[in-house]
Amino acid sequence: MAFEIDSPAFSDSLVVLGAAGVVIPAFARFRVNPVIGFILVGVLVGPAGLGSFVDRAPWLFHITITNPESIKPFAELGIILLLFSIGLELSFKRLWTMRRLVFGLGAAELLLSGLALGFVLFLMGQSWAGALGLGIALALSSTALVLPMTGTQSPVGRAAFAMLLFEDVALVPIIFALGALAPYAQSAGLEGMARTLWVGGLTIAAMMVLGRLALPRLFAQAARTKSPELFLAASMIVVILASIATAAAGLSPIVGALLAGLLIAETEYHTEVEVMTAPFKGLALGVFLITVGMSLDLRVIAANWMALTGAVVGVVLLKTIITALLLRFTGARAAVAAETGLLMASPSETTLIVLAAAAQAQLILPSTAAFWQIVTALGLTITPLLARIGRDVSRRVELQETEESVAGATEGAGPRAIIVGFGRVGSLVAQMLKVHGKPMVAIEADIDAVALARREGFPVVFGDIARPGMIDRLDLGNAGALILTMDDPVQTVRITAQVRKRFPDLTIVARARDTDHAAELYRAGATDAVPETLESSLQLSEAVLVDMGVAMGPVIASIHEKRDEFRKEIKEAGELDREPRLRRTRLGEVEG
Repeated sequence: MAFEIDSPAFSDSLVVLGAAGVVIPAFARFRVNPVIGFILVGVLVGPAGLGSFVDRAPWLFHITITNPESIKPFAELGIILLLFSIGLELSFKRLWTMRRLVFGLGAAELLLSGLALGFVLFLMGQSWAGALGLGIALALSSTALVLPMTGTQSPVGRAAFAMLLFEDVALVPIIFALGALAPYAQSAGLEGMARTLWVGGLTIAAMMVLGRLALPRLFAQAARTKSPELFLAASMIVVILASIATAAAGLSPIVGALLAGLLIAETEYHTEVEVMTAPFKGLALGVFLITVGMSLDLRVIAANWMALTGAVVGVVLLKTIITALLLRFTGARAAVAAETGLLMASPSETTLIVLAAAAQAQLILPSTAAFWQIVTALGLTITPLLARIGRDVSRRVELQETEESVAGATEGAGPRAIIVGFGRVGSLVAQMLKVHGKPMVAIEADIDAVALARREGFPVVFGDIARPGMIDRLDLGNAGALILTMDDPVQTVRITAQVRKRFPDLTIVARARDTDHAAELYRAGATDAVPETLESSLQLSEAVLVDMGVAMGPVIASIHEKRDEFRKEIKEAGELDREPRLRRTRLGEVEG
């Protein structure tokens, strides 16, 4: 049988695969988020783009998508694989520790945002039931876009994940609640929701028991075959069966995918599964984004740009303010609250599902649903931009906080250590000071490094030690020690000389590149100068001696003895180099 190359399914598949092959490397080269690339491809090749010209130019059939509905299952698979990969990064223990965030912060964010948006829509003339449905729909945020940008380890990622996880769990009750609000079936909606909740709960419990018993044996058998194909097939079967099970119980299939990832994460095979499924997740997520782009009709947007712009801006601002204030109320730092608020500001892919359910329940008109679908698509499109703005705002907030706190952190703080530079060396020094309970404050000229350190709980302030007046602001007269860790030999010597001249009794410990640099630092007035080459040699010697069976005590004693010997030699070299210079200076004074 001849292969039908002109079939719509084959043509659409080529377009999608071609888009993935072109968009990812092309946008990566220009350092542009591929999310925007996929959405733009969807706009270009969709039925409202080049697809509308197929009748006039039949050759466009091969580079456009003629039936958007045909690729929606692939988009749904992308979201399922995304939730599965998120589950692989988690564990039941970590989820249990996050329960207050999920059901406290997550529930509060969704309810407050939904009620606030609904109230505004009610004031604009929408019925109370329709306004509530629209408000909850627009309050949802995109799991598919937010989590890949933030991960689940950072403070922003943890807060976003908690809220997004609650939204994913609450999706099915929301849909049934909308059915209960419908003018034609209140009782049926409530009964259906109750039935779904208890059936879904039993299904999840059964999946957890069977998963813990069967998955280790299943993957052990697949691993023994040493066949990557079989291992991948076993992973896909687990995801598909888990999604089917929760869908059959009336829950969302993404709940089953997340649970499958959590169960596999408890086994020793989760790393292999994560590596094997990563390419499929990226491709399927790209298909989802293409479908988002295809839902955008530029002509409709141009004809209604004022209303659409106002709606997008209004939703983004309201959600950002509510989420940020809620995070601040729960104790999050201002920078984290601002970045998370902007990240969570756009509507979600699940917003489209809730809008369809609200329209089907006759709570909103089809034209209203179509308008807000475009708003949702636009919101998804600008999510990477909001993420970038959020990072910039976070850095500015961090900068403002550190500028305001530099005086308070250093002046009148008592004898604390002041670390200049918070890179690899400075952070290690800070950790050791913290272990031994010694107060410290660090100053760093890289705002990104400052933001990261403050997120980890270290008192680091933004500032450049070379800037005029910064030494005065450090209040070194009340400091216990100054530790210079910058990777700039000339500046280190210059700062050492300046500080020693003004504070003769201050302990100054400086990082040196080698013994010659250390001798120069001693001449400049350093109390101690630590050459990197010397310390690495001593650590290497210690490791060799211990591995060869020498007792740890004598090794440590000999290392300390050798370090003191080298320090004495370097100091003597520095003094010997300085004496001829002093002699020449005095002779010049006499001759003058």
